[in-house]
Amino acid sequence: MTIFWLKALHVSFMVAWFAGIFYLPRLFVNHAECDEPKVIEHLKGMEKRLLYFVTPFAFLTVIFGIALIYQYGYQWFVAAKWLHIKISLVIGLLIYHGYCFKLLKTFKEDKNTRSGKFYRIFNEVPVLILFAVIFLVYLKPF
Repeated sequence: MTIFWLKALHVSFMVAWFAGIFYLPRLFVNHAECDEPKVIEHLKGMEKRLLYFVTPFAFLTVIFGIALIYQYGYQWFVAAKWLHIKISLVIGLLIYHGYCFKLLKTFKEDKNTRSGKFYRIFNEVPVLILFAVIFLVYLKPF
């Protein structure tokens, strides 16, 4: 598989992953601010389906990213300092994604104590990571 195919697949899965990871905390905002039992049950289903739907995209993003690194080679990897920062940010995003599973469980068990404001701020984390990754990939500083 050529590098162009790997890049296209990597970016495509990344976009799908981010679409879900942007929307999920918005559902958490609505859930945290809701007091209507029927709506809460509906949100629980939406949250679960969305998180389980986008999780494979996270794995595929990582798999194709690793394949790209492999294709470019060890020397390139060692020299690409910007890539090391990008990988650290992606690891942070994977931790964020994993934490969403904890939040999903908290909401499922009706044990959420955080406000909608918390989830609005929480929703900004992947946005900041995405901006940083895009600047690193296109500007390749260091």
